[in-house]
Amino acid sequence: MAERLDPVTLEILWSRLIGVANEQAAALMRTSFTPIVRESGDLSAAVFDVEGRMLAQAVTGTPGHINALATGMRHFLATFPPGELRPGDVLITNDPWQTSGQLNDLSVVTPVFRDRQLVGFFGNTCHAVDIGGRGLSADASEVFEEGLWIPVTKLYDRGRPNEELLKLLAANVRAPDEVLGDLHAQVAGNQVGADRLLEYLKEFGLADLASLGAEVLGRSERALRDSISALPDGEHRHVIHCDGIEEPIEIRCLLRITGDRLEVDYSGTSPQSASGMNVVLNYTRAYTSYALKCAICPEVPHNDGSFRPILITAPEGSILNARFPAPVAARHIIGQALPHAVFGALSQVIPDRVMAEGSGNVWLTTVRGAGSKRFVTVIFNAGGTGARPGLDGLSTTSFPSGIATAPVEVIETTSPIVFRRKELRTDSGGPGRYRGGLGQTIELEVRTGEPYVVSVLCDRLKFPAQGYRGGSQGAPGGFVTSKGERPEPKHSRLLPAGTGFTLELPGGGGLQPASERDPAAIAEDVAEGLVSLEAAARHYGHRAGD
Repeated sequence: MAERLDPVTLEILWSRLIGVANEQAAALMRTSFTPIVRESGDLSAAVFDVEGRMLAQAVTGTPGHINALATGMRHFLATFPPGELRPGDVLITNDPWQTSGQLNDLSVVTPVFRDRQLVGFFGNTCHAVDIGGRGLSADASEVFEEGLWIPVTKLYDRGRPNEELLKLLAANVRAPDEVLGDLHAQVAGNQVGADRLLEYLKEFGLADLASLGAEVLGRSERALRDSISALPDGEHRHVIHCDGIEEPIEIRCLLRITGDRLEVDYSGTSPQSASGMNVVLNYTRAYTSYALKCAICPEVPHNDGSFRPILITAPEGSILNARFPAPVAARHIIGQALPHAVFGALSQVIPDRVMAEGSGNVWLTTVRGAGSKRFVTVIFNAGGTGARPGLDGLSTTSFPSGIATAPVEVIETTSPIVFRRKELRTDSGGPGRYRGGLGQTIELEVRTGEPYVVSVLCDRLKFPAQGYRGGSQGAPGGFVTSKGERPEPKHSRLLPAGTGFTLELPGGGGLQPASERDPAAIAEDVAEGLVSLEAAARHYGHRAGD
């Protein structure tokens, strides 16, 4: 049985272990070749014990990566049991059903040895700028069309790189330097984490992570169970809608609280799609557990112990538990909407602890050259979050993904894209006592003088973010070319040379009736250009000079 640690020692060990994971992530980001990882932080990084249980994660990245890697580690260890691993081994996969739900996400795991004794693992997941196939869009009808599939295999074998795999990867992607550069950064990040962990164990006189891991996981589990127990038993249902392509997507969420356990059941949700918006169960669980943790027990570290009191299910063949070989490249469009389904159910239990609906997901724009000048650029942008209890929503802030937007200067320096306009969308935040966050308008051009292909993985064009408790909905989003066309943005579209396009990102929903908003806050919104005089009068009854 693991030795119990006193609270002071535990706090020191825990804080330092978080520092080790942060160094792992920092090394990865500093050595990355792409703005996706270096600037936007589309990654995860974490340390695991010898049984593959996540102990600590870096303070960066996305729930879709980190939670999916946490629950997906069992697949790595099922293929390569700990007893078969050796110093210098590095494992890799992008299996969507085993990790984070799309082929563009490469997961790399490195075992850590001390005197040839396994003491833990470091793992990370990063979004690759390209993985071949039809490009990052909802175009495909099967996952086979979406790019190169790498089963769990060795990227390094006892320190020797798998050169054949690296050559195969380079031959199948449109940007081999960037993809391989980021992959080597993933290996380097894990190695930095491993080196720091060995120093950590030596400094504190620890043989391994067993005692610390048992205490941390146990405390996280008990804290979440206590938080669930404080809620009244019962069942709560909520339905949200997403745009879809062929037809709208309906997500039905049943939240069941029983003692210190909580179940989320998505029965009745729309069936899987013919287009690439399907979500694997691992990704569904990742964003659902994240939402529950945020609302119920946000102050306690998230690790393997946090998953134990929660059961998340979705019918096989539904859009939240797609059957192989369904296309899944655009899975985040639906997956990142799940926290709003969960919050809607929780609003019936703890209304003062959940926000209104927001823009729902990060807008992921991929632009690639279709002429002689080859390039691939991925840009992340965000709309507004829903209003929060006691606070307005955040404008142009990525939730729930946590991804940052790369600076305009970085995108323009590393690609042929030009930003002609980037500004907040006046009146896009949903009216309410607490206003929803604003979306933004972004106008772009490509300066190659040649045709190019663009796809925008987005939502909330047809179904705006809903307000809660009397608050009003936010503005819907839009995609329009400089020729005035409004095609389906989730599919790849070839645009002629000289054609630009504009992204109109949606706003978040408001919270509580607009009639209750502080007149001083309305006047400030008008002064700042966040709300027009016309909208102030229409929604709030506010007149110039009030």
